[in-house]
Amino acid sequence: MKVDYHVHLEEGPYSLRWWNRTAEALLRFRQPARDRHTREWMEELASWMHERINRGAYSREWLDLYRVRAKELGLSHVGIVDHLYRFKEFKPYFEQHMHLEDDELGRMQCIWLDQVCTDSIEEFVDFILEQQPIWEADGVSLKLGIEADYFSGGKEELAPMIDRYPWDHVIGSVHFVNGWGFDNPETKERFEDIDLLALYQQQFQVVEEAISSGLFNFVAHLDNLKVFGYRPAEHELFPYYQRIAQLLKQHGVATEINTGLFYRYPVKEMCPSYSFLQILREHGVPITTSSDSHFPDDLGSYLDEAREILLQAGYHEIVTFEKRKRISVELLDKK
Repeated sequence: MKVDYHVHLEEGPYSLRWWNRTAEALLRFRQPARDRHTREWMEELASWMHERINRGAYSREWLDLYRVRAKELGLSHVGIVDHLYRFKEFKPYFEQHMHLEDDELGRMQCIWLDQVCTDSIEEFVDFILEQQPIWEADGVSLKLGIEADYFSGGKEELAPMIDRYPWDHVIGSVHFVNGWGFDNPETKERFEDIDLLALYQQQFQVVEEAISSGLFNFVAHLDNLKVFGYRPAEHELFPYYQRIAQLLKQHGVATEINTGLFYRYPVKEMCPSYSFLQILREHGVPITTSSDSHFPDDLGSYLDEAREILLQAGYHEIVTFEKRKRISVELLDKK
């Protein structure tokens, strides 16, 4: 079965990079009537972008591009999981745990949070539920999910937020260490002056807490701290890999092979690393496949390669989700 359980419809900030990337995605699926790079061509593209911005990501026109791509790729399931920090209802949760002090990092992250926290979770949930029958009629199962950042000590705040909505799957993720959003390119220089092994130890400790919290169906991109290529010798991380694998198995929590870091970030490596994946397999940790796409033309990116890597590591099953229930399916099935 071909599935993609980690798919985003939108994420700011709304920069020129976002504008260009969104325009590229639209051009992947629609061709202007005018000759390319003429003024008339640009006017038509600008009208598309105007429509896209006004209607937002939670519109059938935008989501349909994902459905078209899913059909092209033969995907059976697509899980939409926008980030929790997208939603205004949960801004106080992030304000409590992120570093937002009056210093360079804090000011930068405060601006970032204001730029990305723009939507209502009610609108998101209602929209996906409304679109599910349309996808089902077209032969693709559209899953309602959420990607929720876990912060150390944040379980009691997060649990009621998650329980409020009819998710098919809830993804736990760690993007912050000591309040620092480490995957932000604007802050990557902080890696230069830090003890990497100690940093990884801190990040993995939060991952372990997320696994043990009982909140999540799977925990995403377990070693995403490597995003910009900063990491100690991998053999030094093996004890952490072992402990995380043991906890995932013990608590009945799955993980993913996530291709996003391979095609979107400097490290050019999937999550988890192959050594980490082998350890997960040895412990019998359930796994699913994810592209971590943020645009419709990235849906399913490199999932064929990910499936081959899973087979090489000894996996023959992946997992899917429905109403928070985990279901095992054969990796090699066509459906």
